Amino acid sequence: MAENAMNSMDIHDILEHLPHRYPFVLVDRVLSMELGKEIVAVKNVSVNEPYFPGHFPYHPVMPGVLIVEAMAQAAALLSFKTMGTKPTNDSVYYFAGIDSARFKKPVSPGDQIILNVKIDRILKGIWKYSGVAKVGDEVVAEANMMCILKAIEK
Repeated sequence: MAENAMNSMDIHDILEHLPHRYPFVLVDRVLSMELGKEIVAVKNVSVNEPYFPGHFPYHPVMPGVLIVEAMAQAAALLSFKTMGTKPTNDSVYYFAGIDSARFKKPVSPGDQIILNVKIDRILKGIWKYSGVAKVGDEVVAEANMMCILKAIEK
């Protein structure tokens, strides 16, 4: 295993490295991470998610935008761990762009999404990533994302 590779993160570690809280934490576990390179994380999709009663009540489907958000949260975990920092009340990790988002298959309650996000490059504080979400061996979504850590103006 590479020197900058890490094993898993549980939900307690995740909550230390993400500013999100219920109902918007969309990463349940990190399976592996190579700092500065890649993260593999898990989102367990439960019928109890707050969006299901209104997002096709008779055929619940996880909104695609939330799958992309789950990939972005995995990217944020990778970035914070790579920088050796944690989120603070003085800054926010924002989306700067989403390109080439594709949704290949619906995600339903009971599915487990495997989120694989790679850092493509970091330039002038803008982080570019490529993300793929899979259920089993099937790709359900993919996107290229840009994020930036910005100070909160008070």
